[in-house]
Amino acid sequence: MPPPRCGIFRYRSALFPDAAAWHVSARCRHVELPSRLGPGGTYFFTVNLLERRRRLLLEHIELLGDAFRTAQAARPFILLAWVILPDHLHCVWRLPDGDADNANRWAQIKAGFSRRLPATERRSAYRVSRRERAIWQRRYWEHLIRDPNDLRRHVDYIHYNPVKHGHVARVSDWPHSSFHGWVERRGYSLDWGGVVGDVVRVGGRRA
Repeated sequence: MPPPRCGIFRYRSALFPDAAAWHVSARCRHVELPSRLGPGGTYFFTVNLLERRRRLLLEHIELLGDAFRTAQAARPFILLAWVILPDHLHCVWRLPDGDADNANRWAQIKAGFSRRLPATERRSAYRVSRRERAIWQRRYWEHLIRDPNDLRRHVDYIHYNPVKHGHVARVSDWPHSSFHGWVERRGYSLDWGGVVGDVVRVGGRRA
């Protein structure tokens, strides 16, 4: 049975619907993960716009949410943590048992968002010949979460990202992330991260 779906880009929605698989306690310092780390695994992603100077993701955040919900309805996943910045996004999601198809989910999300935008961007002759929009970078960064500490580091990185990029001084000041949902579920205190400080570092591979 596929996991129940959660809302997308609404921080008050249920971020942890799979109670049998996940347990989160104060400050996200204890998270129980399923032992399986292959198909049905949990992944961290970084996905970038092609033109990093553009602000499309915030300017059209509702359309991006629509694209996520459409993809989630077709190929279920649990969105555990996310942040949307002007030109890129990070998220962690969990796939259903026996499923390792991240690529088609991202293809559907990217295409769904692109189709909802007017075709005003500059496109190369190659992209024109392939009838391909010039909204997203073709590839993305992917990391398979290994253990609870690895999950905590990546969720921290997601929520600290607006501070890292200088958009806000405090994590709680950025509205376009799952941080406040985690606060409501006691995964963080509201003042977590404080003001600008040490940057949480993560890795991954291009997919």
